[in-house]
Amino acid sequence: MTELQMGMIGLGVIAVVGVVGYNKWQEYRHRKVAEAMLAPREDDVLLADGVASGLAATAEPAVAARHEPGFDDEPPFAAVERSEPVLNQDAGDEQQPEPPLAPVQEVPPAPVVAAPVAAVVAPALDEHAPPPSLPASMLDARIEYVVAMELVDNVPAKQILAAQKEALARLSKPVHWIGFNEVSREWERLQADGEQPISRLRIGLQLCNRLGPVSEADLAVFAAAMQALAEDLMVVADLPEKNVLAQAAEVDRFCAAVDLEIGINLISRGVPFSGTKIRALAEASGMALGLNGLFTRYDEEGRAQFSLQNYETAQFSLDNIRGISTHGLTFLLDVPRVAHGERVFMQMTELAKRFADALQGSLVDDNRQPLGEPQLDHIRREFIGKPQAAMASFGLPAGSPQALRLFS
Repeated sequence: MTELQMGMIGLGVIAVVGVVGYNKWQEYRHRKVAEAMLAPREDDVLLADGVASGLAATAEPAVAARHEPGFDDEPPFAAVERSEPVLNQDAGDEQQPEPPLAPVQEVPPAPVVAAPVAAVVAPALDEHAPPPSLPASMLDARIEYVVAMELVDNVPAKQILAAQKEALARLSKPVHWIGFNEVSREWERLQADGEQPISRLRIGLQLCNRLGPVSEADLAVFAAAMQALAEDLMVVADLPEKNVLAQAAEVDRFCAAVDLEIGINLISRGVPFSGTKIRALAEASGMALGLNGLFTRYDEEGRAQFSLQNYETAQFSLDNIRGISTHGLTFLLDVPRVAHGERVFMQMTELAKRFADALQGSLVDDNRQPLGEPQLDHIRREFIGKPQAAMASFGLPAGSPQALRLFS
């Protein structure tokens, strides 16, 4: 054998001896732990001498023989009251006989309690985050002259509105007030009694409405009022430099081209229509009589779709509807103020036909020419579909908030 082989054999023998020795040491250690755990303890009522025999315990504690109850054991008592073991019982106390095992009762399962659901906590608002962009539905630079002000300190909305109220009351065009609410972190329309703190302010002078474009005099009054308001608030008013009058004229031309109101007339064939019957038909069709003398039908969001008015000069009202009679009715659709105008027009014509059947009348145009399906389809395409398509291409869809402001 070589020296290497002899060395390897020696190392193997040493490893085997080490493993055997370690196992012996572990066996000895575990045996000592087990003996310590099984050794008798003093003052243990469960192992005290005399439990099985009922004799008085001696001063020296004795290990009681373990008694396994058998099925044939006769219980010493008819009924045994449950007794919890008492620790540190004096050795001289009389020991009670071990009570028999009580029958095992089924314990109903504990009710399953759902883990509490953590409340959804809204993310904290970052006061230093930049405000969101002002929606065009509130102010649109194409149809309004918008002045911006950045306030140093928060100012209540009602204080801002009251500052130049008298000066702005002389204008012939509406003024829209929008402020950034520092509490809700949203842009809001200012209310005359509003208490919300405002730090960013946007004021828009509407460039035109159905009365025409804004005048140079109105523009001068508005600019002066904005400068005075900025001085009151100790801020700088940002007035855009642009040809406002030319922009207003362009918007007015566009509005005039699409500003149409379509009417369908229902004329009696001799016997006038009674107000009570008109009201019953209108209300059954979901229309409501307003203070303006019109029965109006609204969509689910409360927007006017079309209306019904007296063909004659007298207006309908809650006071006269029972006694009034008329030889004609007119169904009206305001093209730029109604979204999905073609669909709404078809709904209106169907309702007009039902009225004609119930009242024994005829559908005619403004020249009292009969309206049949071909004529109604031509009106729908040429006088509703095309104007509303032009509005959409201009970026002001019919029925949008901007359109409702312009065509007012």
